[in-house]
Parts: sequence; structure tokens; C-alpha cells
Amino acid sequence: MKSVHFRFMAAAFALILGVALSQAQDPAMGMHRHGYGGGEMGFFVHQLNLTDAQKTQMKETMTREHATLKPLMQQLHQSHQQLGQYVTGTYDEAKVRAIATQQAQLEAELTVQQTRIHNELFQMLTPDQQTKAKELMAQHEARMAEHMQHMHDAPAAPEQ
Repeated sequence: MKSVHFRFMAAAFALILGVALSQAQDPAMGMHRHGYGGGEMGFFVHQLNLTDAQKTQMKETMTREHATLKPLMQQLHQSHQQLGQYVTGTYDEAKVRAIATQQAQLEAELTVQQTRIHNELFQMLTPDQQTKAKELMAQHEARMAEHMQHMHDAPAAPEQ
């Protein structure tokens, strides 16, 4: 469960910084171009009050690191597609296990790279921004935990 939570938080942080970078690229379009419509992620980015220099530096980092992440994401996508054939076709447990093992290795490498990149981006924040980012992430984590608890407590759908 902690691994899923960590990956969610890492993805949320990447999304937040990605939105900030998209605004730096085209402030007139902002988050609406990406379908976020403001909301919580826009609030988070606004609360950090990134400078233009920070946005530029983060954008440069993300552009540079795209080359590292893209092949991993493509390989992960291919392995998901490979698994799909065993859902709708003839099931072969040995092959599914081999693909699942490969997926686990890819996900581990992706997590390592994303964490490294997120740390690099986090280090670009001022100490006050880092404190604020930690507070906002803790608040978001608390809301997600509450949401997960509500999902867990919800009655199961009746069987038919």
C-alpha cells in the first residue's frame, strides 16, 4: 500500500510541476489547455508562487529528463499490451509471470528515475516553498487517506 501511495504522491508532484511548467510556456492557456481547469492542482501551483526563473529551470530539467523517462514508459506500455493478449486469448501463466516480472523491474526503474527528478525539482524551490509544498502534500495525503477510508467503508454492491 505504501508503494502505491508513494507513486501517487510522486505522480501528483510531477503533475503539479508539469502544470507550472505549462503555464510558464503559455500563461494565457494555463491549465485549461491541459484539462485541469484550475481546481486543486492550480491552487497548489499558485500557493508555491514559483518565479519565472524557477519555472524556466524546471522546464529545462523536465525537457532534459524526458529522454530518460520516455523509453521506460514505452516499455511499460508494451508490457501492458502484451498482458492484454492473455486476458482475451489463451492464458499462459509462465508467460504472464515473465511479463509481470519485467513490469516490476520497469516500474522500479521508473520510480527511481522519477524520484531523482522530483528531488531535483524540489531542490529548486526556496526553503519557504519547500515548507509550503510539504504542507500542501501532507494536506493532500490526508484528504486521499480519508477518501480511501470512505471507499473502504462503503457497502459492497449486492451480488446478482
